[in-house]
Amino acid sequence: MDFFLADWLGTPAWFWLAFLGLVIALTAFDLGVLHKEDREMGIAESLRLSAFYIGVALLFGGWIWYARGAEAGIQYYTGFFIEKALSIDNVFVISLIFSYFAIPAKYQYRALLWGIIAVIVLRGLMIAGGAALLSEAYWVLYIFAAFLVFTGIKMFFSNDDSIDVGNNPLVRFISRHIPVTPQLHGQHFFVKVPDTRTGKLATAATPLFLALVVINLADLVFALDSVPAIFAITTDTFIVYTSNIMAILGLRALYFALAALVHRFHYLKYALAAILVFIGSKIFVTDFLLGGAKFPPVISLGVTFALIAAGVAYSLWKTRGETVPDTGPAAVPPTRADISNPSH
Repeated sequence: MDFFLADWLGTPAWFWLAFLGLVIALTAFDLGVLHKEDREMGIAESLRLSAFYIGVALLFGGWIWYARGAEAGIQYYTGFFIEKALSIDNVFVISLIFSYFAIPAKYQYRALLWGIIAVIVLRGLMIAGGAALLSEAYWVLYIFAAFLVFTGIKMFFSNDDSIDVGNNPLVRFISRHIPVTPQLHGQHFFVKVPDTRTGKLATAATPLFLALVVINLADLVFALDSVPAIFAITTDTFIVYTSNIMAILGLRALYFALAALVHRFHYLKYALAAILVFIGSKIFVTDFLLGGAKFPPVISLGVTFALIAAGVAYSLWKTRGETVPDTGPAAVPPTRADISNPSH
Protein backbone atom coordinates (compact mmCIF):
# COMPACT_ATOMS: atom_id res chain seq x y z
CA MET A 1 0.00 0.00 0.00
CA ASP A 2 2.87 2.37 0.76
CA PHE A 3 4.19 1.84 -2.76
CA PHE A 4 0.89 2.86 -4.38
CA LEU A 5 0.66 5.97 -2.22
CA ALA A 6 4.32 6.93 -2.70
CA ASP A 7 4.99 10.22 -4.43
CA TRP A 8 6.34 9.92 -7.95
CA LEU A 9 7.07 13.19 -9.77
CA GLY A 10 4.57 14.98 -7.57
CA THR A 11 1.73 12.46 -8.03
CA PRO A 12 0.85 9.26 -6.12
CA ALA A 13 2.14 6.14 -7.88
CA TRP A 14 -1.34 4.65 -8.24
CA PHE A 15 -2.36 7.54 -10.51
CA TRP A 16 0.51 6.66 -12.84
CA LEU A 17 -0.27 2.96 -12.69
CA ALA A 18 -3.94 3.59 -13.48
CA PHE A 19 -2.98 5.68 -16.50
CA LEU A 20 -0.43 3.11 -17.69
CA GLY A 21 -3.03 0.35 -17.34
CA LEU A 22 -5.50 2.36 -19.40
CA VAL A 23 -2.93 2.94 -22.18
CA ILE A 24 -1.98 -0.75 -22.28
CA ALA A 25 -5.63 -1.83 -22.32
CA LEU A 26 -6.51 0.55 -25.16
CA THR A 27 -3.48 -0.50 -27.22
CA ALA A 28 -4.14 -4.23 -26.68
CA PHE A 29 -7.82 -3.84 -27.54
CA ASP A 30 -6.98 -1.82 -30.64
CA LEU A 31 -4.32 -4.16 -31.98
CA GLY A 32 -5.56 -7.50 -30.67
CA VAL A 33 -9.31 -7.11 -31.22
CA LEU A 34 -10.10 -4.32 -33.67
CA HIS A 35 -7.15 -4.82 -36.02
CA LYS A 36 -5.93 -8.40 -35.77
CA GLU A 37 -5.51 -8.39 -39.55
CA ASP A 38 -3.94 -5.69 -41.73
CA ARG A 39 -6.64 -3.91 -43.68
CA GLU A 40 -7.48 -0.46 -44.95
CA MET A 41 -9.55 1.68 -42.61
CA GLY A 42 -12.40 3.68 -44.12
CA ILE A 43 -13.23 7.27 -43.19
CA ALA A 44 -16.44 6.28 -41.36
CA GLU A 45 -14.61 3.72 -39.21
CA SER A 46 -11.82 6.22 -38.60
CA LEU A 47 -14.29 8.80 -37.32
CA ARG A 48 -16.09 6.28 -35.08
CA LEU A 49 -12.85 5.04 -33.54
CA SER A 50 -11.65 8.63 -33.13
CA ALA A 51 -14.86 9.53 -31.31
CA PHE A 52 -14.24 6.57 -28.98
CA TYR A 53 -10.68 7.72 -28.18
CA ILE A 54 -11.76 11.32 -27.66
CA GLY A 55 -14.55 10.12 -25.37
CA VAL A 56 -12.08 8.08 -23.31
CA ALA A 57 -9.73 11.08 -23.10
CA LEU A 58 -12.54 13.38 -21.95
CA LEU A 59 -13.68 10.85 -19.34
CA PHE A 60 -10.11 10.53 -18.10
CA GLY A 61 -10.03 14.32 -17.75
CA GLY A 62 -13.24 14.10 -15.76
CA TRP A 63 -11.57 11.61 -13.41
CA ILE A 64 -8.63 14.00 -12.95
CA TRP A 65 -11.11 16.82 -12.23
CA TYR A 66 -12.86 14.67 -9.60
CA ALA A 67 -9.69 13.28 -7.99
CA ARG A 68 -7.37 16.30 -8.19
CA GLY A 69 -9.68 19.28 -8.41
CA ALA A 70 -11.07 21.68 -11.01
CA GLU A 71 -7.78 23.46 -11.71
CA ALA A 72 -5.98 20.22 -12.60
CA GLY A 73 -8.92 19.14 -14.74
CA ILE A 74 -8.98 22.40 -16.70
CA GLN A 75 -5.21 22.24 -17.21
CA TYR A 76 -5.54 18.70 -18.55
CA TYR A 77 -8.27 19.67 -21.02
CA THR A 78 -6.30 22.72 -22.17
CA GLY A 79 -3.21 20.60 -22.84
CA PHE A 80 -5.30 17.92 -24.54
CA PHE A 81 -7.00 20.32 -26.95
CA ILE A 82 -3.71 22.06 -27.82
CA GLU A 83 -1.95 18.76 -28.55
CA LYS A 84 -4.95 17.48 -30.53
CA ALA A 85 -4.96 20.59 -32.70
CA LEU A 86 -1.20 20.47 -33.23
CA SER A 87 -1.59 16.83 -34.29
CA ILE A 88 -3.27 17.93 -37.50
CA ASP A 89 0.13 19.13 -38.72
CA ASN A 90 1.50 15.70 -37.86
CA VAL A 91 -1.12 14.09 -40.09
CA PHE A 92 0.02 16.10 -43.11
CA VAL A 93 3.65 15.11 -42.58
CA ILE A 94 2.82 11.44 -41.90
CA SER A 95 0.76 11.35 -45.09
CA LEU A 96 3.74 12.64 -47.08
CA ILE A 97 6.03 10.05 -45.49
CA PHE A 98 3.70 7.14 -46.29
CA SER A 99 3.28 8.44 -49.85
CA TYR A 100 7.03 8.76 -50.33
CA PHE A 101 7.70 5.17 -49.29
CA ALA A 102 4.60 3.93 -51.15
CA ILE A 103 3.12 2.30 -48.02
CA PRO A 104 -0.34 0.83 -48.75
CA ALA A 105 -3.15 1.97 -46.47
CA LYS A 106 -3.63 -1.54 -45.04
CA TYR A 107 -0.12 -1.45 -43.52
CA GLN A 108 -0.20 2.16 -42.36
CA TYR A 109 -2.25 1.53 -39.22
CA ARG A 110 0.20 -1.00 -37.78
CA ALA A 111 3.13 1.31 -38.51
CA LEU A 112 1.27 4.13 -36.77
CA LEU A 113 0.63 1.89 -33.77
CA TRP A 114 4.32 1.13 -33.28
CA GLY A 115 5.03 4.79 -33.86
CA ILE A 116 2.62 5.69 -31.05
CA ILE A 117 4.32 3.20 -28.71
CA ALA A 118 7.67 4.84 -29.47
CA VAL A 119 6.12 8.28 -28.90
CA ILE A 120 4.85 7.22 -25.46
CA VAL A 121 8.45 6.47 -24.46
CA LEU A 122 10.12 9.42 -26.21
CA ARG A 123 7.59 11.99 -24.98
CA GLY A 124 8.01 10.58 -21.49
CA LEU A 125 11.76 11.13 -21.64
CA MET A 126 11.35 14.66 -23.01
CA ILE A 127 8.75 15.61 -20.40
CA ALA A 128 10.78 14.09 -17.56
CA GLY A 129 13.81 16.05 -18.75
CA GLY A 130 11.79 19.26 -18.98
CA ALA A 131 10.33 18.73 -15.51
CA ALA A 132 13.80 18.14 -14.07
CA LEU A 133 15.08 21.35 -15.67
CA LEU A 134 12.18 23.40 -14.33
CA SER A 135 12.53 22.00 -10.83
CA GLU A 136 16.16 23.14 -10.75
CA ALA A 137 15.87 26.38 -12.72
CA TYR A 138 12.46 28.07 -13.08
CA TRP A 139 13.93 30.56 -15.56
CA VAL A 140 13.98 27.77 -18.17
CA LEU A 141 10.22 28.34 -18.41
CA TYR A 142 10.95 31.79 -19.85
CA ILE A 143 13.02 30.13 -22.59
CA PHE A 144 10.10 27.81 -23.32
CA ALA A 145 7.73 30.80 -23.43
CA ALA A 146 9.98 32.84 -25.73
CA PHE A 147 10.37 29.80 -28.00
CA LEU A 148 6.59 29.41 -28.23
CA VAL A 149 6.12 33.08 -29.14
CA PHE A 150 8.88 32.87 -31.75
CA THR A 151 7.47 29.62 -33.19
CA GLY A 152 3.95 31.05 -33.36
CA ILE A 153 5.09 34.18 -35.21
CA LYS A 154 7.20 32.08 -37.57
CA MET A 155 4.27 29.72 -38.23
CA PHE A 156 1.98 32.66 -38.98
CA PHE A 157 4.24 34.03 -41.72
CA SER A 158 5.72 30.78 -43.03
CA ASN A 159 4.89 29.23 -46.39
CA ASP A 160 3.87 25.60 -46.80
CA ASP A 161 7.20 24.21 -47.93
CA SER A 162 7.36 20.65 -49.19
CA ILE A 163 9.29 18.12 -47.15
CA ASP A 164 12.16 16.28 -48.84
CA VAL A 165 12.02 12.89 -47.14
CA GLY A 166 14.77 11.53 -49.36
CA ASN A 167 17.35 13.95 -47.99
CA ASN A 168 16.58 13.07 -44.39
CA PRO A 169 20.00 12.40 -42.79
CA LEU A 170 18.72 9.51 -40.67
CA VAL A 171 17.21 7.75 -43.70
CA ARG A 172 20.48 8.10 -45.58
CA PHE A 173 22.45 6.86 -42.57
CA ILE A 174 20.29 3.73 -42.27
CA SER A 175 20.40 3.00 -46.00
CA ARG A 176 24.20 3.33 -46.02
CA HIS A 177 24.85 1.07 -43.03
CA ILE A 178 22.28 -1.73 -43.34
CA PRO A 179 20.67 -3.39 -46.38
CA VAL A 180 17.25 -2.03 -47.30
CA THR A 181 14.89 -3.98 -49.53
CA PRO A 182 13.54 -2.09 -52.55
CA GLN A 183 10.03 -3.45 -51.92
CA LEU A 184 7.69 -4.07 -49.01
CA HIS A 185 7.38 -7.44 -47.30
CA GLY A 186 3.91 -7.18 -45.86
CA GLN A 187 3.81 -5.79 -42.33
CA HIS A 188 7.42 -6.74 -41.57
CA PHE A 189 10.00 -4.13 -40.60
CA PHE A 190 12.92 -6.54 -41.08
CA VAL A 191 13.31 -9.62 -43.30
CA LYS A 192 15.96 -12.16 -44.17
CA VAL A 193 17.29 -11.79 -47.73
CA PRO A 194 20.19 -13.45 -49.60
CA ASP A 195 23.46 -11.53 -49.39
CA THR A 196 24.75 -11.07 -52.96
CA ARG A 197 28.39 -11.30 -51.75
CA THR A 198 28.26 -14.34 -49.44
CA GLY A 199 25.09 -16.09 -50.59
CA LYS A 200 23.95 -16.39 -46.95
CA LEU A 201 20.79 -14.92 -45.49
CA ALA A 202 21.20 -11.46 -43.99
CA THR A 203 18.82 -9.17 -42.12
CA ALA A 204 17.53 -6.23 -44.15
CA ALA A 205 15.18 -3.38 -43.28
CA THR A 206 12.07 -2.73 -45.36
CA PRO A 207 10.65 0.61 -46.55
CA LEU A 208 8.03 0.22 -43.80
CA PHE A 209 10.80 0.45 -41.18
CA LEU A 210 12.27 3.55 -42.84
CA ALA A 211 8.81 5.16 -42.81
CA LEU A 212 8.47 4.32 -39.10
CA VAL A 213 11.86 5.89 -38.32
CA VAL A 214 11.04 9.12 -40.17
CA ILE A 215 7.59 9.34 -38.52
CA ASN A 216 9.17 9.13 -35.07
CA LEU A 217 11.80 11.69 -36.04
CA ALA A 218 9.02 14.01 -37.22
CA ASP A 219 7.23 13.58 -33.89
CA LEU A 220 10.36 14.64 -32.02
CA VAL A 221 10.38 17.83 -34.09
CA PHE A 222 6.70 18.48 -33.35
CA ALA A 223 7.29 17.80 -29.66
CA LEU A 224 9.54 20.86 -29.57
CA ASP A 225 6.33 22.89 -29.86
CA SER A 226 3.81 20.83 -27.93
CA VAL A 227 5.89 19.95 -24.85
CA PRO A 228 6.88 23.58 -24.05
CA ALA A 229 3.26 24.61 -24.73
CA ILE A 230 1.84 22.33 -22.04
CA PHE A 231 4.65 23.23 -19.61
CA ALA A 232 3.63 26.85 -20.09
CA ILE A 233 0.16 25.84 -18.86
CA THR A 234 1.24 23.70 -15.92
CA THR A 235 4.43 22.21 -14.50
CA ASP A 236 2.53 19.22 -13.07
CA THR A 237 4.33 16.32 -14.78
CA PHE A 238 1.31 14.02 -14.54
CA ILE A 239 -0.97 16.53 -16.28
CA VAL A 240 1.67 17.33 -18.90
CA TYR A 241 2.30 13.69 -19.80
CA THR A 242 -1.26 12.34 -19.67
CA SER A 243 -2.76 15.19 -21.72
CA ASN A 244 -0.06 14.70 -24.38
CA ILE A 245 -0.40 10.93 -24.58
CA MET A 246 -4.21 10.86 -24.52
CA ALA A 247 -4.25 13.27 -27.46
CA ILE A 248 -1.68 11.21 -29.37
CA LEU A 249 -3.29 7.83 -28.66
CA GLY A 250 -6.25 8.66 -30.87
CA LEU A 251 -4.11 10.12 -33.64
CA ARG A 252 -3.66 6.83 -35.49
CA ALA A 253 -7.44 6.37 -35.61
CA LEU A 254 -8.06 9.96 -36.70
CA TYR A 255 -5.27 9.83 -39.30
CA PHE A 256 -7.28 8.07 -42.01
CA ALA A 257 -10.10 10.61 -41.87
CA LEU A 258 -7.84 13.65 -41.62
CA ALA A 259 -5.47 12.41 -44.35
CA ALA A 260 -8.35 12.65 -46.82
CA LEU A 261 -9.51 16.02 -45.48
CA VAL A 262 -6.27 17.71 -44.41
CA HIS A 263 -6.45 20.14 -47.34
CA ARG A 264 -9.65 21.51 -45.76
CA PHE A 265 -7.73 22.66 -42.64
CA HIS A 266 -5.21 24.89 -44.40
CA TYR A 267 -6.09 28.00 -42.35
CA LEU A 268 -5.98 26.20 -39.01
CA LYS A 269 -2.25 26.95 -38.81
CA TYR A 270 -3.05 30.62 -38.11
CA ALA A 271 -5.17 29.61 -35.12
CA LEU A 272 -2.37 27.31 -33.90
CA ALA A 273 0.11 30.17 -34.30
CA ALA A 274 -2.13 32.43 -32.22
CA ILE A 275 -2.41 29.73 -29.51
CA LEU A 276 1.37 29.34 -29.28
CA VAL A 277 1.83 33.12 -29.00
CA PHE A 278 -0.95 33.35 -26.39
CA ILE A 279 0.41 30.50 -24.24
CA GLY A 280 3.98 31.83 -24.45
CA SER A 281 2.98 35.43 -23.72
CA LYS A 282 0.88 34.33 -20.74
CA ILE A 283 4.03 33.38 -18.81
CA PHE A 284 5.53 36.87 -19.17
CA VAL A 285 2.20 38.56 -18.40
CA THR A 286 1.63 36.62 -15.17
CA ASP A 287 5.19 36.92 -13.87
CA PHE A 288 6.04 40.49 -14.86
CA LEU A 289 2.73 42.34 -15.20
CA LEU A 290 0.51 40.53 -12.68
CA GLY A 291 3.20 40.13 -10.05
CA GLY A 292 3.20 36.34 -10.22
CA ALA A 293 -0.56 36.02 -9.76
CA LYS A 294 -1.94 32.80 -11.28
CA PHE A 295 -3.54 33.24 -14.71
CA PRO A 296 -7.10 31.84 -14.49
CA PRO A 297 -6.97 28.31 -16.04
CA VAL A 298 -10.54 28.62 -17.30
CA ILE A 299 -9.52 31.62 -19.43
CA SER A 300 -6.62 29.64 -20.93
CA LEU A 301 -8.99 26.79 -21.78
CA GLY A 302 -11.62 29.17 -23.19
CA VAL A 303 -9.17 31.07 -25.40
CA THR A 304 -7.56 27.84 -26.64
CA PHE A 305 -10.88 26.22 -27.48
CA ALA A 306 -12.22 29.40 -29.12
CA LEU A 307 -9.15 29.79 -31.35
CA ILE A 308 -9.23 26.14 -32.42
CA ALA A 309 -12.97 26.32 -33.16
CA ALA A 310 -12.53 29.55 -35.12
CA GLY A 311 -9.61 28.10 -37.10
CA VAL A 312 -11.53 24.95 -38.01
CA ALA A 313 -14.72 26.85 -38.93
CA TYR A 314 -12.85 29.41 -41.06
CA SER A 315 -10.85 26.70 -42.82
CA LEU A 316 -13.97 24.68 -43.67
CA TRP A 317 -15.72 27.83 -44.91
CA LYS A 318 -12.79 29.03 -47.05
CA THR A 319 -12.20 25.59 -48.63
CA ARG A 320 -15.83 24.67 -49.25
CA GLY A 321 -16.30 23.04 -52.63
CA GLU A 322 -12.61 22.19 -53.01
CA THR A 323 -11.68 18.72 -54.23
CA VAL A 324 -8.94 16.54 -52.81
CA PRO A 325 -5.63 17.51 -54.48
CA ASP A 326 -3.95 14.82 -56.56
CA THR A 327 -0.75 14.03 -54.68
CA GLY A 328 -0.47 10.36 -55.52
CA PRO A 329 2.32 9.72 -58.04
CA ALA A 330 3.92 13.11 -57.44
CA ALA A 331 4.35 12.32 -53.78
CA VAL A 332 6.69 9.42 -54.56
CA PRO A 333 9.84 10.95 -56.06
CA PRO A 334 11.76 8.98 -58.65
CA THR A 335 14.82 9.01 -56.34
CA ARG A 336 13.18 6.58 -53.90
CA ALA A 337 15.21 3.71 -55.34
CA ASP A 338 18.41 5.53 -54.41
CA ILE A 339 17.39 5.41 -50.75
CA SER A 340 16.21 1.79 -50.83
CA ASN A 341 19.42 0.57 -52.43
CA PRO A 342 22.17 0.17 -49.83
CA SER A 343 24.85 0.67 -52.47
CA HIS A 344 24.04 4.41 -52.64
